[in-house]
Amino acid sequence: MSEKKRLHLHVPEPEFRPGDTPDFSNVTIPKAGSVRRPDVDVSPEQIRDLAYSIIRVLNRAGGAVGPWADLLSDDELIRGLRHMMTLRAFDARMMMAQRQGKTSFYMQHLGEEAVSTAFQCALEKGDMNFPTYRQAGLLLAQDYPMVKMMNQIYSNEEDPLKGRQLPIMYSEKEYGFFSISGNLGTQYIQAVGWAMASAIKNDTKIAAGWIGDGSTAESDFHAALVFASTYKAPVILNVVNNQWAISTFQGIAKGGSGTFAARGHGFGIPALRVDGNDYLAVYAVAKWAAERARLNLGPTMIEYVTYRAGGHSTSDDPAAYRPKEESDAWPLGDPIERLKLHLISKGIWSEERQLQTEAEIKDTVLAAQKEAESHGTLHSGGSPSTRDMFEDVYKEMPPHLRRQRQEAGI
Repeated sequence: MSEKKRLHLHVPEPEFRPGDTPDFSNVTIPKAGSVRRPDVDVSPEQIRDLAYSIIRVLNRAGGAVGPWADLLSDDELIRGLRHMMTLRAFDARMMMAQRQGKTSFYMQHLGEEAVSTAFQCALEKGDMNFPTYRQAGLLLAQDYPMVKMMNQIYSNEEDPLKGRQLPIMYSEKEYGFFSISGNLGTQYIQAVGWAMASAIKNDTKIAAGWIGDGSTAESDFHAALVFASTYKAPVILNVVNNQWAISTFQGIAKGGSGTFAARGHGFGIPALRVDGNDYLAVYAVAKWAAERARLNLGPTMIEYVTYRAGGHSTSDDPAAYRPKEESDAWPLGDPIERLKLHLISKGIWSEERQLQTEAEIKDTVLAAQKEAESHGTLHSGGSPSTRDMFEDVYKEMPPHLRRQRQEAGI
C-alpha cells in the first residue's frame, strides 16, 4: 500500500527580500488611456474586468490620455500639485520632530500623496471620510490649518483633541474627517453605517471608507461589504494597496482573489483598480464613484495601486524586510514628479517654478511648526490640562469622578 501524501501549509512569500535586486518587469501595467470608462449606471457584472486592470491617465511623456482624462482645469491641477508638495513637506518636518523627541510617533505618506489629495477634490462639502492613519491629505487638500494638525501631533496645550488621541489620529467634523481609530478596520463598517443613515434621512451626503491592504483581512472589512451591498449604501469603499502592511507583504491579506478590488465581486459591488500614483486617474475614478453614490446606485470599491516608499511609521525600519532599492524600482513612479511633468508638458509650469514653490511651501510649513511649538511639544512647554480628562465623557459627571477631580485640586 502506497504511503498517503502528507499535507503542507502554504505561506506566501514576497518576491524580494533584503539583498535581492527588485525586478517588477513581470507586473502587468496597462498603457495610459487604454482602460475604458463605463457609464456610471453600469451593472457590476459588466465591469468585472476593471477589477483586474489598472486605470491610468498620465503616460511616461507627461501627457493625459484616454477616456478618464481632461476632467480638471489648469488651476485645479496646480492646486493638486501644491497639495501633494505640502503633504510631503509637512511629513518631512514632523518626521524630524519625532527624531528630535518633540512627539512620540509619526506616520508619513511618502509616495502615496496623490491618493488622498486627489480623492478629496472629488467630494463635496458635508461628505464624510472615515480614514486610516495615512490620509492626512484629505485635510490638507481642504487647506486645513497645519498648526492645528501639529498641535495634535505634539499633544500640547492647543491640541484640539486634548491629548486623548495618538499623534496623527486627527478628528475634524467640519472638514468631513471622522476620528481615526487605532483599531484596524473599524472605520470601514462605520462608513457604511453613516452612509445608510444619510440615505434613511433622504440627505444628499455620501461617505467614503478607507482601509489598507493588510487590514482587509479584518472581519469588519467583510461585514462592511455585506451591509453596503445589501442596502445599496451611498459609500465609496477605498482600499489603499501600498504593497506592505508593516513588514507583511500584500500577498498575505489578498488571499486567492487576485486583486483586492476583486473582493467586491462576491458582494455584487462594482470594483475598479486605479494607478494610485496618477493624480488625474485617482480624481477621475473617485468622481465616477461619487456620482454613482449620489445617483443612489450604491457602493463602489476602488483599489489604489501604490507603494509605501517610507517606513510604516517612525517605529519601523523597512530595510529589515525589503530591499532598499525597491521603492526606486517601483514602476508607477513618484506622484509629484509625474504631475509636475504633466504641467510642464502643458506649458503651465517649469522647473524654476517648481523650485520656487518648494521653497515657499517649506517656509509655510516651518512657520506653522514654530507657531505650534510655541504652545508646547511632548516634553516641553504647555500641555493639555489635567482637568480635560474629566470632561466630555458624561453628560452629568458621576459622584466618584467629582470626588477624584476635587482630590486632584482641579
